[in-house]
Amino acid sequence: MPYQAEYIWLDGATPTQQLRSKTKIVADDVHDMPIWGFDGSSTGQATGDHSDCVLQPVFTCPDPIRGGRNKLVLCEVLDADTLKPHVTNTRAAAAKTAKKYAKYDMWFGLEQEYTMLRLDGTPIGFPEGGGFPGPQGPYYCGVGTGKIMGRDIVERHTQACIDAGLSISGTNPEVMAGQWEFQIGPLGVLEVGDQLNVARWLLHRIAEDYDVVISLDAKPVKGDWNGAGCHTNFSTNEMRESYAAIEKACKAIGKKFEMLVANYGDDIESRLTGDHETAPWNKFSYGVSDRGASIRIPWQVEKDGKGYAEDRRPNANCDPYTVARLLTDVVCTDAAGK
Repeated sequence: MPYQAEYIWLDGATPTQQLRSKTKIVADDVHDMPIWGFDGSSTGQATGDHSDCVLQPVFTCPDPIRGGRNKLVLCEVLDADTLKPHVTNTRAAAAKTAKKYAKYDMWFGLEQEYTMLRLDGTPIGFPEGGGFPGPQGPYYCGVGTGKIMGRDIVERHTQACIDAGLSISGTNPEVMAGQWEFQIGPLGVLEVGDQLNVARWLLHRIAEDYDVVISLDAKPVKGDWNGAGCHTNFSTNEMRESYAAIEKACKAIGKKFEMLVANYGDDIESRLTGDHETAPWNKFSYGVSDRGASIRIPWQVEKDGKGYAEDRRPNANCDPYTVARLLTDVVCTDAAGK
């Protein structure tokens, strides 16, 4: 019997790429997903007179929504003429960096925050028709009506990630009403981006069934409300054995902090203000157990004398391939003494 394969890719939208997908009916005897094509003129990746782009499968997992033998197929976008990476394909650059610094065995854990919105653009935790809920405080990791909204979507999404075989490691309600988080990792440079993008797609797809919009905006509600980030935990093999290596990595990042912030997602200045558990976007700091620092070193890591660090600056709408690539390049280049 034929089965369905949902081909997923990132489009050419700016300043933040969006997920796209379409369904291929695959013959029963096909095991390796073939390349496929799409209309790049409708996704900001080609012109109408030269519209074809190519989808190259790079990651396949079970489809937890359709079930059975059906699959989710994450793809890179290639140029149809050359079959080389399209200009919008950030995964290809990350693959080169991962190969270059493979001996450092870089690991990442991504904490994806997001906000659930009604179709009118207001968070589901805010009163219908306008106004604001009670101030922040009871929503983070809370329980109970009036504090928590959208848990049914979260439960379905979590189980879908598990059924797909993704490395989801946790979920929790976040500080702002209507805001949640899930964590992916630890995984390598490419794997963490692949799995985060599939997990993002699943979240958007499941929320469709509830007429809920998933927002990855950095500051979905202006004013005295938390923004939405994608805190990035990272470590090399040396960091997992040495506290000195962790501090060395933090100092290396400090030398390149402006370049990194410029690539950590759209509208980052509205989120990294120095308030709401953020460091200012134009300053750099690191500290133990400090959620107001650019990079937080968990207290357990200091106690153990080894482990990882958390870059708290990437936005919820960041490109995980770009974040992992740049952190790997900065940290590992410094570790190599170059």
